[in-house]
Order: sequence, then C-alpha cells, then structure tokens
Amino acid sequence: MTETMAVTERDLLLVVDVQNDFCPGGKLAVPRGDEVVDLVNRLGRRFPHVALTQDWHPPGHLSFASSHPGRKPFETVTVSYGPQVLWPDHCVQGTPGAEFHPRLAIPHAELVVRKGYHAGIDSYSAFFENDRSTPTGLAGYLRERGFTRLFLAGLALDFCVRYSAEDARRVGFDVVVVEDACRGIDVDGSVAATRESLARLGIASIGVEAVA
Repeated sequence: MTETMAVTERDLLLVVDVQNDFCPGGKLAVPRGDEVVDLVNRLGRRFPHVALTQDWHPPGHLSFASSHPGRKPFETVTVSYGPQVLWPDHCVQGTPGAEFHPRLAIPHAELVVRKGYHAGIDSYSAFFENDRSTPTGLAGYLRERGFTRLFLAGLALDFCVRYSAEDARRVGFDVVVVEDACRGIDVDGSVAATRESLARLGIASIGVEAVA
C-alpha cells in the first residue's frame, strides 16, 4: 500500500468486467466477485473520467472448453497464439451473463470497451488481444483524450485486470491497481504471480481509501 493519491483531470478509472457471469451465480464466477461492486461505485464517484470494459464473446468462442471436444474448463491448450486456458461458456453476446452487474452504478462512464468478440482469439487485456499484438484502440483513445494515469479495478485481478495493467504500462501510461476493489480466480497460483508481476513492473497497488 502507498500514500494517498489525488485524482486529477489526467486520470481515468478503468473498471474491468464487472459482469454477471463473473459474479456469484454466473457461468465463470470469481469468488466473492460481487464484493467489488460497491467499492467500484465508490471509486467511480471520485473520478470525473471512467471507462468500463465488457467481455463480449460470440457463441462457440475459441476460449470455451465446449469448443474443444474432450476438454474441460480450466485445462490449458495450445492455440495459434500460444497457451490458452479453456473457460466455461461465459459473457456470450446478448445474454444476461454478459450484462453489467445490476448494482454497478457509474452513469457518467464515458466509454465501454468490448473485448473478446473475435471468435478465434481470446482477449484478457483492454488494450490487446491475446496474441499480444492486435490492438483494441483503447490506447489511442486515451492518448487523444490526454489521460496519462490509469487506475484499474474489477474482475478478475489475475487475468483481465493484470493483463490490462501490464499492457497499459507497456504502452506508456502510469498505472495503479486498486487491489481491494478487485477479486481473483487464482488458477495455479495466478494471484501470487500477478502481484509479483505488477511489483516487478513498478505498478502500484493501493486500497480504495488511498484514492482521494
């Protein structure tokens, strides 16, 4: 944790995948995932500028275990762009599971970034598809708007939050993860690996109360 950080006009809160399928009762529920909703809402009130990400898969997406006969969720396979964790079908376009959590209340959010809509490639990061080279366009949007620092919160800490934070840093933004407003899945020690990676990259992890 660190000292208080004051929000400025050049800061943006990026709220990652606070969707029904990632909350208890959903198809790919993050343990205690719904606990982030009120914290994210509280954060949202402190930021004049907010963007939301939304997992948005077509039916039969490559990342679904159901698309690989004989495979089960959470197994890893090798695809054209490298290793891919197989997931339960989740956040399918137009389904209730893909909708934002009903308690999420950030009416002034200025942008919704949908990701994972290419049938043949997964997308954890809000900046790049999982091939690590196909951009979503978010970096250009943020630069044109004049933002220089991003605060990230949401689901899941060890996948979409982690990859978004790492890529934001890679393309030149200052990055802060509000860790107590995130929850992790923790596949094979992925939460610990996330903390190590963020620390190695110099990405600060703070609590909600440290955002002023």
